[in-house]
Amino acid sequence: MSEAETAVVDEAAETRVVSIAQGAFRGARTGSGWAFKGVPYAAPPVGEARFDAPRPPVPHQGIADATDWGPTVSTPPQRSAVIDALLPDPHRDGENGLNLNLWSPDPEGSAPVLVFIHGGGFATGAGSTTAFDGSAFARDGVLAVTINYRLAVEGFALLPDAHANRGLRDQVAALEWIRDNIAAFGGDPLRVTIAGESAGAMAVCTLLAVPSARGLFHRAISQSGSGHHVHTRARAETVAAELGVELGVEANALALTKVPVAELHTATNAVITRLTSGQDPRFAEFRRLVFQPVVDGDFLPEHPVDAIAAGAAADVDLLIGVNAEEYGLFVAPTGLADAMTAQVLTATTARLCENPGAMLATYHEQLPEATPAELFVAVQSDWFCIAPTDRLLEARQAAGKASYAYQFAWRPTTFDGRLGACHTLEVPFVFDTLDDPWGIELRGAGAPRELATRMHGAWVAFVATGEPGWPAYGEDRTFCRLDVTDSLVQDPLAFARRAWQGIAF
Repeated sequence: MSEAETAVVDEAAETRVVSIAQGAFRGARTGSGWAFKGVPYAAPPVGEARFDAPRPPVPHQGIADATDWGPTVSTPPQRSAVIDALLPDPHRDGENGLNLNLWSPDPEGSAPVLVFIHGGGFATGAGSTTAFDGSAFARDGVLAVTINYRLAVEGFALLPDAHANRGLRDQVAALEWIRDNIAAFGGDPLRVTIAGESAGAMAVCTLLAVPSARGLFHRAISQSGSGHHVHTRARAETVAAELGVELGVEANALALTKVPVAELHTATNAVITRLTSGQDPRFAEFRRLVFQPVVDGDFLPEHPVDAIAAGAAADVDLLIGVNAEEYGLFVAPTGLADAMTAQVLTATTARLCENPGAMLATYHEQLPEATPAELFVAVQSDWFCIAPTDRLLEARQAAGKASYAYQFAWRPTTFDGRLGACHTLEVPFVFDTLDDPWGIELRGAGAPRELATRMHGAWVAFVATGEPGWPAYGEDRTFCRLDVTDSLVQDPLAFARRAWQGIAF
């Protein structure tokens, strides 16, 4: 280490100080290494910087405490009280939410690095969610990092006087910080894997097509997300215009900077409801996420899947997968399962394709005994995540780059067994944090630890070697099905591919 990058151990206090050009940080010993939390990777996005591109972190004097979580970014409240109770977002006050947390096996080592990007529909979530604790990765020789990034309006609204894709730019800024500083904490900047779940997985796949992110990571893991969830400029401009209407101000950064945070959050949720409720034909294109990356022709020059098919990030190893019943999360716990009728099923399917009758006939043929609620889960899961993941794998295949594919298929007995292998269920298995209370009402107290051991081990292997322990996806479309026992299966997404062939997402 250089004089500017030093590590000092205080054995009695169980702390360790790491110094970089930005300043010194005191971390805490864990059972498997050292944790440094709330480390700023950019300047606070406040005042005139609220809608600006991320700026370099502010240097500090003395030793900054990094033994506890830092602030979270400002986010609108969860739109579903049920989901908020099952998967609560932490809210930690403070000025600078652009911070990261890291768990290092040894600050004097050179471990491969895993950078996890949280989900939450690009509107909620935090890197300090306790189930994302990286101690198990450090235990197994991987330096784990979780990050916060700007969300909703601050992160993704397209404004004429501000940089587009600020939330993605935050992620790139975090990766640049990691490139420049992670060696001081015991990580190898030449062995960086980005990973994410849900919107975090969408961000991962989108970053594969971002020119300024090239070279900042070498492997990628996508859990229940693909590169299809991006806006055109026109669609993103509609979102901004409706936000301006809701607030009664011009839809630009200058005006929005003056809007109090609570008022902006209220307006944000009102706009999301208006655009996604299906009540106004002007907004028929808004079928799921309202705030998401935009193909701006600059930072994100083209649709990520098109870029990937043309060879973008062909040198990046990819592990990508889905959960068997993704949409079960939003049906069994919320009461929608009992309220779903054939009429509602047809109406919701009509928002996804031009001929809902034909689509539902296809699903009835595949699942003849399914209830309307089960058909709803199948249709929505395939449209939202499963068929897009299949297309991304095909795009990688077309570019001549192998990927590794998985299907998480373990189904808990909670919610009368109706939950299925739902969205987010796999996260604590990946982090080996089954004892954490986050999400425990979904998986139950008896979730199989041997599955967590195998999944976590596969992720560790991929981060370290580029191979998770099963054959690559190729012409036979091999997946590893992750369940009480693992198995290799051929083309488990075939039905979703056929059902949605030729239909745009």
